[in-house]
Amino acid sequence: MLAKRIIPCLDVRDGKVVKGVNFEGIREVGDPVECAAEYNKQGADEIVFYDITASHEGRGVMLDVVRETAKRVFVPLTVGGGIKTVDDIRETLRAGADKVSVNSQAVQNPQLIKDGADIFGSQCICVGIDAKKTPNGNWTVYINGGRIDMQMDLLDWVKKVEQLGAGEICLNSIDTDGVKGGFDLPMLKAVVDAVNIPVIASGGAGKLGDFAQAFQETDCSAALAASLFHFKELTVGQVKDDCRSKGIIVR
Repeated sequence: MLAKRIIPCLDVRDGKVVKGVNFEGIREVGDPVECAAEYNKQGADEIVFYDITASHEGRGVMLDVVRETAKRVFVPLTVGGGIKTVDDIRETLRAGADKVSVNSQAVQNPQLIKDGADIFGSQCICVGIDAKKTPNGNWTVYINGGRIDMQMDLLDWVKKVEQLGAGEICLNSIDTDGVKGGFDLPMLKAVVDAVNIPVIASGGAGKLGDFAQAFQETDCSAALAASLFHFKELTVGQVKDDCRSKGIIVR
């Protein structure tokens, strides 16, 4: 059994790490490079950077932040936001990222997933997905930081993403994002069961036991959180200790 991963996520806007609730009420947390270096010290398995307004504002990738972070962080670094082309993927990897995360652009141009996987390898391509429950009990995919409902069925999309060659999915529930009531386990389980590639749980971690619960109740490969780590309510080490105490293999 592969060890489960614990991943801090840094949402970056205007060069600062920020955090909101349901994508609203954004407040500043700190400097992205310093935050990433701290999580590296804490034993994070990976670090994810999302430039949360790049797609909405039509901007490119924050390569300067990626370069500075890569000098100080020695775990895999995933970067998302503003990646529109194969050249953007190449430049981001060149700047020091180990993987890129494509979200809005992947929905609008699925060929980007295939081209990226063909050229750089599936292991470099993570597809980020923001989804929300519909009144009929299914889930629909959103883009542009949860602003636009694409009226695409989530499970159809994750299967397509896998077929196109993505190496991983980072699944964020808009319903639970920043609310700290726990991960969206029904959505997570449905997606994990629909694909054979690793799925990262995102959106909603609020207390120590939420991570272990996601691993116990679904076969997700990793769990990602932001607020809990940023506001020093928990450390990566505490989360790993709790998982180990429940028989979950972590690194």
